[in-house]
Amino acid sequence: MAVTDEAIEKIKGMIVSGALRPGDRLPKESELAAELGLSRNSLREAVRALSLIRILDVRQGDGTYVTSLDPQLLLEAMSFVVDFHRDDTVLEFLAVRRILEPAATAMAAGRIGTAELDALEAQLDALGPSPSVEDLVACDLEFHRGIVAASGNSVLCSLLEGLSGPTTRARVWRGLTQKDAVARTLTEHRAILGALRDRDAEAARAWATVHIASVEQWLRASL
Repeated sequence: MAVTDEAIEKIKGMIVSGALRPGDRLPKESELAAELGLSRNSLREAVRALSLIRILDVRQGDGTYVTSLDPQLLLEAMSFVVDFHRDDTVLEFLAVRRILEPAATAMAAGRIGTAELDALEAQLDALGPSPSVEDLVACDLEFHRGIVAASGNSVLCSLLEGLSGPTTRARVWRGLTQKDAVARTLTEHRAILGALRDRDAEAARAWATVHIASVEQWLRASL
């Protein structure tokens, strides 16, 4: 494993230094192994590991390429790991989301367009006053995804997208067990939307924090 780690670090070094750039094809296995002073087996293991985390793209019959290294692509690996969370770590994911999402919402206040705001409002209107828990959760995901996208920060978008899995589960539990969850969620969404329309970054940040904290507080009490 130590030899494979060394191989990974050497390939990483080539990418970080610019010797290999996004989209570049790696040299032939025998040539690269000789250049890096590695065995072909350790090089294969390193390539396999780096392909799993979307650094490299192995194309059968064509070769191995450096991916685009786009943040969304790279952070897919985080999403994969997040899916293995235990129920008792959901609160930790929510705490991270409570830090990041209000910041993204505040950033969006100065960037989001009228058409985007109208689309968010249409989503809420389409739900009606008494949506099912499933419809509410689906809308909640799209609502926050649209706002975070408007922040203009692709890394922040990818991080929050990766965190949505465990927190979605918490929202479903809340909707099934807390009597006022639906009405409260809709009210909080309207408040966030209103702050965004007013271009009030601090109010948008505050309402986003309240919204996530309400789920967090309910879950903490139920565990």
